[in-house]
Amino acid sequence: MKKTKQIKVGNLTIGGGSPIVVQSMCNTDTRNVEATVNQIKELESVGCELIRVAVVDADAARAIYDIKKNINIPLVADIHFDYRLAIEAVNAGADKIRLNPGNIGSEDRVKKVVDVCRSKNIPIRIGVNGGSLDKELLAQYGVTPYAMMMSAMSHVEILNRFDFDDIAISIKASDVNKTIKAYRLLSEKTDYPLHLGVTETGTAFMGTVKSAIGIGSLLCDGIGDTLRVSLTADPKEEVKVAYAILKACGKRERGVNLVSCPTCGRCRINLIDIASQVEARLQSETRPLTVAVMGCAVNGPGEAREADVGIAGGDGEGLLFKKGEIVKKVPMDQLVDSLMELIGQL
Repeated sequence: MKKTKQIKVGNLTIGGGSPIVVQSMCNTDTRNVEATVNQIKELESVGCELIRVAVVDADAARAIYDIKKNINIPLVADIHFDYRLAIEAVNAGADKIRLNPGNIGSEDRVKKVVDVCRSKNIPIRIGVNGGSLDKELLAQYGVTPYAMMMSAMSHVEILNRFDFDDIAISIKASDVNKTIKAYRLLSEKTDYPLHLGVTETGTAFMGTVKSAIGIGSLLCDGIGDTLRVSLTADPKEEVKVAYAILKACGKRERGVNLVSCPTCGRCRINLIDIASQVEARLQSETRPLTVAVMGCAVNGPGEAREADVGIAGGDGEGLLFKKGEIVKKVPMDQLVDSLMELIGQL
């Protein structure tokens, strides 16, 4: 993993070798404090570690004060165009500001935001999207990874001119290839912590695919300090997918790693149904367990042997394993319950 500069966001550290932080964004009206707090608590329950809210006006900025009193994770204020909202959000208790310095006007306005953030030790995430690049960069380079990287670094230079260094950066595009290439260029250029994501990925199915490819490729390169999976879906799904990507890339262990085989003509149990039941019943499990649900004796015993617990199917029945040792033979209609009972004993 690339060693980056470390920043503090509330009680979290991002970068510098810290665990990769999973975040999401509320889709509630921030001015509705009750609805926003309720959604954040739901997100906390599935492992969200940092939450972002949209600050659309002064009332939304002021609402951060009451929201913060009722949640347990740090809060990021998402700002566009009006620098005064950033200042208001910081004064209301935001732990981090997300903005694009290029879209809030003159540099004296940027300085006013920087000054208040510095006074309260609040970091700024520079957020660059492929769809909103500077006109000069667009004219010269088009919507390219290089233009995205240059845009991000130009914003960094603005903050640096005002002696501000408490920075994280994201450069997202809806195009997976462009996103990967842009982050790789940025990682070569700077040591600031990077917030990973592919933007506007679509609904849960396609968005998960795009995010897994884009974010996963970068994680496997050793790039990335925090991430948000952007889905047109319930934000809780973003958090679940984020952990699944991290787990698949070997970057964080939280919850169950379910190993199950594709079905074939050898399978004599209803493996699809059994695997779905096991996955559903283990959704709230936070321990880093590997659970194998295998269809037959060809791969079953070997895969189950590598798992903490597992089952391998037979003809209407299955073998229950624990740490490579056969526990017992179980009828098919008792397989899932027996597996859950064994997991509960770990």
